[in-house]
Amino acid sequence: MADTLLIIEDESLLGSELERHYRRGGWEVFRATTLAEAGQALTGEGLDPLVVLSDMSLPDGNALDLLERVRQIGVLGEWILLTGYGGVPDSVRALRLGAFDFLTKPCEQERLDMVVSGAARSARAQRRIQDETIARSQRYSPDSFVGRSPAAQRLRDMLRRLTQVPYSALILSGETGTGKGLAARILHHAGPCREGPLIEVNCAALPRDLLEAELFGHEAGAFTGAKGRRRGLLEQAHGGTLFLDEIGELAPDLQAKLLNALEERVIRRIGGEREIRVDICVLAASNRDLAQRVASGDFRADLYHRLSVFRLELPPLRARKGDLPDLVPTFIAEYNAKAGRRVELVPDAVWRRLEAYDWPGNVRELRNVVERCVLFAEGKVFPERWLQLSTPAGNEGTRPGVEGDRLCLPLDGTMRLEDMDRYIIQTALERHRHNVTAAARSLGTTRETLRYRIGKYGLGRPGEENRR
Repeated sequence: MADTLLIIEDESLLGSELERHYRRGGWEVFRATTLAEAGQALTGEGLDPLVVLSDMSLPDGNALDLLERVRQIGVLGEWILLTGYGGVPDSVRALRLGAFDFLTKPCEQERLDMVVSGAARSARAQRRIQDETIARSQRYSPDSFVGRSPAAQRLRDMLRRLTQVPYSALILSGETGTGKGLAARILHHAGPCREGPLIEVNCAALPRDLLEAELFGHEAGAFTGAKGRRRGLLEQAHGGTLFLDEIGELAPDLQAKLLNALEERVIRRIGGEREIRVDICVLAASNRDLAQRVASGDFRADLYHRLSVFRLELPPLRARKGDLPDLVPTFIAEYNAKAGRRVELVPDAVWRRLEAYDWPGNVRELRNVVERCVLFAEGKVFPERWLQLSTPAGNEGTRPGVEGDRLCLPLDGTMRLEDMDRYIIQTALERHRHNVTAAARSLGTTRETLRYRIGKYGLGRPGEENRR
C-alpha cells in the first residue's frame, strides 16, 4: 500500500507540479488549496497522511493554526512547512508544535525530496511506536488477569480502579508464580504512565554493588571498570514506571538511598555531583511478607510506608482453583499457536488431577505443565501422562489433613504459617457449610475477624459470603 502525502498549496502551478512529481515517486497524493479543505480531510474524512507538505500562508489563514488543531486531537504524521517570507516567530512556533522542517521558498526539488524522505522515515517510526503501545495496552488490560473466582474478580476490579488514578507507589505481594509481574505490566500499560517506559529490575538477581550502579547510574571513573557515563534505571524510568521485583532482598543502605530518591524526586549518579530530577511511579513486589520483615528489622519501616500507598495481594492458585477452567484453555491456546499444535479436548481425568493438586508453584507451575503437555500431545486430546503431578515419594506425611475433629498440620517446613491459617479457616468453613458465624464460633474468634481473613485469602463463595 502506497504512503499518503497531503499537499496544501494554493498556487495552482506549484501544487500541480508537486502532485505529479510525488505520484511518480509512488506516493498516494491528496491536494488541498485551503486550510478549510485540508482540515475537513484530516478531521472530517479521516485522512491519515504519513507526511503533510504545506505552504505556510494560505488564503484562509496560517497553516500553523491547522497544525496546532490536529496535534491536539492526536493526528499523527510529519509536517513540512514552506514559506516565501520565513520569520523567526513562525519558525519557533513551528518547531514547538513538532513540525519536521521549516523551508523557505523557492526550495530545490532535490532538497525537498530529501526532507520528505526523512519525514516519512520519522513518521513510520512514530506509527510503529504507537501501534506497539496500543498492542501492549490491549494485551495488558485488567481483563488479562484471567479467572472467575471471587478472589480473581476482586483483584481484577482493583487493577481496573488503580489504572484510573495517578498513584506514586504500590506494593505487590504474593507467593512466587502468582502473577505479580503480569499485574505490574497491567498497571503500567493500562495506567496513567503508559506513555512512558517500563523499567524492570530483580533486586535479588544482582549483587549489592552492581545493583546500586544499575539503579542510580555512574559517571566515568566513579569506580574500577566505570569507563563511561551510565544512566541508571531510575533515570531511565523518568516519566514511566520502575518495577522493583523482590524488593525485600534490597540491602539496607540501598533501601535508605532509594527512600531518599523517592522522597526528594532527585538522584545523583555514583561519582557525580549534579542532581537529576526524576518523575516515576514505583511498583515494588515481594514474595515475602514485608510487614513481617519490617517488624523483624530486616526492612526499613519508612521505605515500606513510602511504598505502600496501595497494597495488592495476589492469591495463590490453590485458593482460586475455580479459575482452572479459564486458565487452562488460555494456556492451551497460547502454546497451540506457538508450537503449531491443535489440542482441544481436556479429559475429565485430567481436570480431576488438576483440581486435586495444591500447585506450590502457582500459575507459573500451571503454565509449565500445560506447555509440556501441549508440546508432547499427539492429537487433539490433552495427554494425562505428561502432567507429572503426583506427590513426591516420602512427602505423604507432610500434607495437612483432618482426623475427626482434629486438624493435622506439618511442622517440617513444608507449610508456611500463612498457609496453615488459610487451611484452618477453609476447613472450618467447609465443615459448617460456609456459615461464617458457626465457623467463627468453632475457631474461638469473632465473626468480623473471620470475615476479614476470608476476604484476605479469597475463600468466600458467590452468594455465600454473607451467610450467618
